[in-house]
Amino acid sequence: MISYLHTMIRVTDPEATIRFFNLIGLEEVRRFDNEQGRFTLIFLAAPGQEGVAEVELTHNWDPQEYTGGRNFGHLAYRVDNIYETCQRLMDAGVTINRPPRDGHMAFIRTPDGISVELLQDGHLPAQEPWASMPNEGTW
Repeated sequence: MISYLHTMIRVTDPEATIRFFNLIGLEEVRRFDNEQGRFTLIFLAAPGQEGVAEVELTHNWDPQEYTGGRNFGHLAYRVDNIYETCQRLMDAGVTINRPPRDGHMAFIRTPDGISVELLQDGHLPAQEPWASMPNEGTW
């Protein structure tokens, strides 16, 4: 048997990244500081998903630059209402890189450029302003 545990991403500003994931609905579930290794691990999960599907934020205390060579595809989360979620993100200053024109899928990026896919639970009919909104940047 195999079970998904978490996806790890390296972050340069843990608090900004936590605020970003809070907007989607994730919450911090635990944190470990490693003085000897000079890093912090912060685990986030959607309510009820602790220990099932988590994101591990790794913050190295010594400044480092992370480039696309250490990147990966994307994180994906199912949401109850993709339009409300995207509006909440936009209101907080997050760019919607691929708007939910189809009522089903959108892409955004974390403060460190990690791509996050939002998928509608079920399907909503297309609606404005989303249906006419162009892509912005890459995802």
